[in-house]
Amino acid sequence: MSSPIVWLPLSRNPLYIAVLCGFLVQALKFVTSSFREKRFNFRRLVETGGMPSSHSAGVAALSTAVGLRAGFGSVLFAVTVYFSLIVMYDAAGLRRAAGRQATLLNRLIDSHYRHDKHLVEMKLLELLGHTPLEVLAGAVVGVLFTLGWMYLGGHLG
Repeated sequence: MSSPIVWLPLSRNPLYIAVLCGFLVQALKFVTSSFREKRFNFRRLVETGGMPSSHSAGVAALSTAVGLRAGFGSVLFAVTVYFSLIVMYDAAGLRRAAGRQATLLNRLIDSHYRHDKHLVEMKLLELLGHTPLEVLAGAVVGVLFTLGWMYLGGHLG
């Protein structure tokens, strides 16, 4: 089945699909935050955190694409899923804990060092990790994106 859409030669490349998915999710977060805040915040294009997790979307897209290309029983798929789970665990665990610590440290600085403007201006980034729901949503987006991409490209069904 050929698609009327002209696809790039990379259209079935798992890395290309994963990067594209992660980029689009991050761009979506930029657009939604721009509407919500009624101003453009270009830092949102490179900031971590928020709904959904672009890291989770990217690694889920990668695992799905590898599974579709190499087979869901392949060693390559198993390795990809393993490392994808580590990334998702890190997003919801370690990075989220670091974000909570940054929030606490910023509050301490605000309450105890108000007189030191240099310290008050050097706030730590608080939105580092994700809630489990943001990670799950990112993973679902990544799987669905890859399935849709492969279907529209005529590589499925």
